[in-house]
Amino acid sequence: MRKLAFGYSTRCTIRCAHCVASGDHPNSIKMDHETAKGLILELARAGVGGVSFSAGEPMLYRNEIGELVKLCRHSSIYTRIVTNSFWARTDEVADQLVAELKENGLCQLRLSFSRWHQQHVSRDNILRAAQSCRKIGLEYFVSFITDFSEEDDPYEQYLRDHGLTFFPEPVIYAGRAESFDRRKIFTDYQANCCEMNPYLTPDLHMYGCCDAGSHFSETNFFYLGSLNDTPLEQLFRKSETDPMFTLIRTMGITNIASYAGMSGREIITYSKCELCRQLFNSPETLSRLRAEVHKLSAWRR
Repeated sequence: MRKLAFGYSTRCTIRCAHCVASGDHPNSIKMDHETAKGLILELARAGVGGVSFSAGEPMLYRNEIGELVKLCRHSSIYTRIVTNSFWARTDEVADQLVAELKENGLCQLRLSFSRWHQQHVSRDNILRAAQSCRKIGLEYFVSFITDFSEEDDPYEQYLRDHGLTFFPEPVIYAGRAESFDRRKIFTDYQANCCEMNPYLTPDLHMYGCCDAGSHFSETNFFYLGSLNDTPLEQLFRKSETDPMFTLIRTMGITNIASYAGMSGREIITYSKCELCRQLFNSPETLSRLRAEVHKLSAWRR
């Protein structure tokens, strides 16, 4: 099933230091609403079965997003909204907006939470949003962004103390987070396969992976093209047939890194997204891997 991260607008209510979707000088870009409605119908014709509304803060345009969610429901497309929960200021407001989203046909809310988010939005907003989802019967989960430092322990404990469904996710050192000092982590020597759902920007550029993929400034590795001059189906097929993308999905980034000459000891210090950037934002490494893609595909157990 095809899935797409749908960037409706880059505008946000807050300015988080770790945000991968924005750099130091973000431009506020918004998709034309009529264009967006037409795109939803086009996505349905292209066999897209899941859309995640993301980029900036979708709930800034809740009426417009609500219309798009309705269109998705009528087109049998699963929908998710990624939000910082700024709107959940009281129990009553949270209940009202969650009920409205469910009535429109939304399938799931993804609630962003981190020590950086919570410098701007009270953690109680997250709790209210999650409790409203439970009360109204809307699926949710908390996306807990972390660099796995001790500083994050109280934030994780807050989620546990309130019995919220959450999943830790590593900081991606791109966008504003590019200025962070990277913390070495030590993982299992795992395949690090990636589903690679394409990402559509508000100005209709499409990338082969999430919004971090738009920050590969040295190679533009994930850039698929623009809907302004290329049909949607053609961009999806480009994503699905690129030999290197296929190996990322099936072989995994770890094996590709090993083939490229990176030691196992170094590989396990990177998260999946960081390892991907080490490989594919290097013009020299990428050129070699593309030239040797048939040999690379045989690098298997």
